[in-house]
Amino acid sequence: MGLGMTLGSHLSPLARSHIEQSDVVFAALSDAIVELWLEQMHPDVRSLQPYYGKGDKSRAITYREWVEVMMAEVRAGKKVCAVFYGHPGIFAWSPHEVIKLARAEGFQAHMEPGISAEDCLYADLGIDPGRYGCQHYEASQLLFYETPINTGACLVLWQVGLVGDRSMKRFATGPEYRQVLVDVLSQDYPLDHELIIYRGATLPIEQPRIRRVLLRDLPATDVGADETMVLPPASPLRVNASARRRLAALDRALMMP
Repeated sequence: MGLGMTLGSHLSPLARSHIEQSDVVFAALSDAIVELWLEQMHPDVRSLQPYYGKGDKSRAITYREWVEVMMAEVRAGKKVCAVFYGHPGIFAWSPHEVIKLARAEGFQAHMEPGISAEDCLYADLGIDPGRYGCQHYEASQLLFYETPINTGACLVLWQVGLVGDRSMKRFATGPEYRQVLVDVLSQDYPLDHELIIYRGATLPIEQPRIRRVLLRDLPATDVGADETMVLPPASPLRVNASARRRLAALDRALMMP
């Protein structure tokens, strides 16, 4: 289930009920303060953070270990609740995998959504994804694959702070890696295009962090793994004249007696 982004503010009554009624609660949260808060709701909260390595362990191994430790309790007949910050199904492999595995073994399992970083981004930056459209990519996907970009829509890039990491062992990459990202983006955007670097608040006493920089300055700008990058539209929407003519003809036909 998803705990939401901001401590205490985003937890739904249904999500709280799942926590309180479980035999064991696993937690993958944004910081230790949130874990301490969660421990006030349940006597057996087990943090998943210790499974991370210190630079020599692939996160792919960590995420598989999360699945196994959760499934061990499920197989033991326990009612298990796994709590993830934000939405548990967004940029999170383990929740999808553990649900899939549990169901395959005959156990009941479902995902309870939470308020995500994407939801907070729309609110804090005043973006309506329905106005121009909005495309979301993990930043490294633009480097690993040929990915078409619609510059008439917003472009949201996640995990820019570790863009280009192929090892899944690092938690940050340097300016040289961000320069590769700039080189790819500059095929579609001018170098003086302004972008937004965003981090939502995780504690009630915090404010969202919003920085605006030019695309050319991204390599020299420190970007954390918990920050998201938004490129506003760089071109107007292109009119589809052919489709509009067909729609106009349909409208005229409806008006005929």
